[in-house]
Amino acid sequence: MYLEDETASHDQIYEAYLRLPAPGVSFLSNHSRRLLLLRLSVIERKTKKAMLRYLTLVDHMKEASIPLKESEWNSAIAYAGRCFVRVEDSQVESALLIWKEMEHEAGVRSGGVTFNILFDIAIKGGRYVLAEMILEEMKARGLGYSRFSHVGFIYFHGVKCDGAGVRKAYGDLVEAGQIVDTVVMNCVIASLIRAGELPAAEQVYERMKRLAYRESGQSVPTLDWRASRNLARALDRASRTMRNGDPRLQRLQAEQCLAPNLRTICIFINHHVHETGELRRVTALLEEMQALGIPMDGRIFVKIFRGFAYHGGVKYTLWTQQRLETVWTSLLSTIDNRVHGVHIMKWMVVWIIRAFAQCCGRKRALQIWEEVRDRWRIAGEDEKGIVEYLLRDALEDIDDEGRQ
Repeated sequence: MYLEDETASHDQIYEAYLRLPAPGVSFLSNHSRRLLLLRLSVIERKTKKAMLRYLTLVDHMKEASIPLKESEWNSAIAYAGRCFVRVEDSQVESALLIWKEMEHEAGVRSGGVTFNILFDIAIKGGRYVLAEMILEEMKARGLGYSRFSHVGFIYFHGVKCDGAGVRKAYGDLVEAGQIVDTVVMNCVIASLIRAGELPAAEQVYERMKRLAYRESGQSVPTLDWRASRNLARALDRASRTMRNGDPRLQRLQAEQCLAPNLRTICIFINHHVHETGELRRVTALLEEMQALGIPMDGRIFVKIFRGFAYHGGVKYTLWTQQRLETVWTSLLSTIDNRVHGVHIMKWMVVWIIRAFAQCCGRKRALQIWEEVRDRWRIAGEDEKGIVEYLLRDALEDIDDEGRQ
């Protein structure tokens, strides 16, 4: 019942599955088994909880001697390697073990998607030699590069601080007939910034803004994560099925939005919060965001509060107590107006309290925490308890005046 209901959550689906005798997959039709694995593989952000659920299903499939398809193995590899914010060596090794089991024990040969996942995990885990080996294996097997491969190459050169490589990888993407959209341009911007070329990234951003203002009659599309995922897959299919120079491909390229979106703004704000501390530039980006018609999002508030936690509480800083109070008031107003995408969540709370502790001192930070607790209605007591634990550590060395 839940499997066919697109509104059903992963919690509902998995709890219903656990009511079956073990292993539950033996009591489902082949169609239901495949749909169950598919539903639990599609998620906005991979988490440890989601990973354990999916790999439990994989174990049940093996226990029942039911073969897994290549796409299901791919999802298992992706979960093993991407379920934490930072990819550590242990996640890279777990992904490789599942891949080896897929090929050597299950006898399922890897396709391009498998290698794209492994390549991405290797890069994010800082295993650059392994990433090069994965590319060599793709070549040896005669596997062509997809849109996802080319975007991965841009990112790869960024983390290696190779600005020239970023430009070449982007040129190769265009030469291969891949469709350029805001996702690709955001990857170029982020990679140039990682390579230490902020002015070049700003130039790309300015070109994107000019395109947006030239098409001022059109609003910047705001896609949720499912729509973005589906669009990326559709563009990849189009690039693979249409030859470079095909008029249909050219029309499809002309239809793509190249305007900055929320992700573009987040990339720059994140850089200034972590690296430069330039509040004026952050403020300018927020004004440009409004001019471009990009709706406010909770992630923007999280980054700004993080900026106050990093740069506030010292002499001559622009990240002052007064400005922090203004941002706090703005957040409350946005929440009260029920703006979509802005609500109190765990890491927002942590950075709000850290910001007030840094800029205003322990007393004001505790006052804010009491107000947040009253408003944070959707959180369970366990989640609030985790935040309280984190805050005790954050406030330990803070006096009532804050650090000066």
